[in-house]
Amino acid sequence: MHHQWLLLAACFWVIFMFMVASKFITLTFKDPDGYGAKQEPLILTAVTKVEEVHVPEEKHWPEEFQPTGKAFSGNLIHQPLVHMERLELLRNVCKDTALRDLSHTAVSKFVLDRIFVCDKHKILFCQTPKVGNTQWKKVLIVLNGAFSSIEEIPENIVHDHEKNGLPRLSSFSDSEIKKRLNLYFKFFIVRDPFERLISAFKDKFVHNPRFEPWYRHEIAPGIIRKYRKNRTETKGLQFEDFVRYLGDPNHRWLDVQFGDHIIHWVTYVELCAPCEITYSVIGHHETLEDDAPYILKAAGIDHLVSYPTIPPGITVYNRTKVERYFSGISKRDIRRLYARFEGDFKLFGYREPDFLLN
Repeated sequence: MHHQWLLLAACFWVIFMFMVASKFITLTFKDPDGYGAKQEPLILTAVTKVEEVHVPEEKHWPEEFQPTGKAFSGNLIHQPLVHMERLELLRNVCKDTALRDLSHTAVSKFVLDRIFVCDKHKILFCQTPKVGNTQWKKVLIVLNGAFSSIEEIPENIVHDHEKNGLPRLSSFSDSEIKKRLNLYFKFFIVRDPFERLISAFKDKFVHNPRFEPWYRHEIAPGIIRKYRKNRTETKGLQFEDFVRYLGDPNHRWLDVQFGDHIIHWVTYVELCAPCEITYSVIGHHETLEDDAPYILKAAGIDHLVSYPTIPPGITVYNRTKVERYFSGISKRDIRRLYARFEGDFKLFGYREPDFLLN
C-alpha cells in the first residue's frame, strides 16, 4: 500500500512539472499582438499574386472602404490583394493633378441615375453598360424581392425601371442619398475601354437585339452628318465614324441631343464618379469569374443569390478583335479617342493599346 501511494505521488509530480513547463513555453512564444484571443492560423484564399502592394501608413482604413457584409469583420487583411491594389491605384490616379479633368466629375443627377439601390441589404450598384450589367441587375432584383429567383425574371422586365423594383439613387432626398453613399456597400464593373466601345457599337448600331430604332434612325444619321469624310458614301454608321465622334473634343453638343442614350459609350468617370464616390469594390469584366463570387461575399449576400453562369470565354479580352476594328482608323483619330478615355485606362489599370505605340 505504501509503495502504491509513493507511485501515485510520483505520477502527480510528473504531471505538475509537465503543466508548469507547458505554461512556460506558451508564455514565451505567444504572439504579443494576440491580446489573449484564440490564435488561428492566417490563411489567405483566392489571392492573386502581385509583384508589389503598397499599404498606406495609417493603421485604420477609412470606414467607407470597409465592406458592410459579414465576410470581412472590418479587417482588410482578409481582402484579396488584387482588390486592395485596384482601390489604391484608383486613389493614386485620382490625386494626379495632370489627369484631373479626365478623372473627376460632379456627382450630378446623371451619375445618381446610374446607381441602383438595394436598401434591404445596403448595396449600391453603379451601372456601366456593355460590361455584363444585365446579370447584376437580375441579382439586385432578386435581392429586392421583386422575384424569388433569377430564372423567373422576364428579359423584358430587367431594363424596365417602372417594373423591375430597382430604385435609382436619384429618387431619394439629398440627405438620404448622402446617408446611402456613406454607409452602403458600393461597387461597379469595368472593362477594357476600347473593347467596351466596340461592344457598344455592335450592340446598338449593328445587331440592335432589343429593337431600339432610335440608334439607327436618329443617332447614327446625326453622327454620319457631322463626322463622315466621304459624303457620297451611303452605307450605315461605320466604326470609323463612331470613333471620330467620340474623339472629338466638341462631342458634347451631339451628346445633349442624344440624351441618356449616350450611357453606352461615355466614360466610367462620367457614369460613376469613382474619384468622388468611395467604392468598396471594383470588379473587372476580364476576371468576372473570380470577381463576381468575391463581390457577393464582400456584400454579405453570397448565401442568398448566385451570379448567373458565365459562358466559357465570354469575358476574355479579345486583342485580335480590337486590333481588327481599329486597323482602318487613322492614328490621329485613335489618339484623340484615347485622349478622351485616358482617365478610364489609367484609373483601372488598363494598358495603352499596342497599336498606339507602333
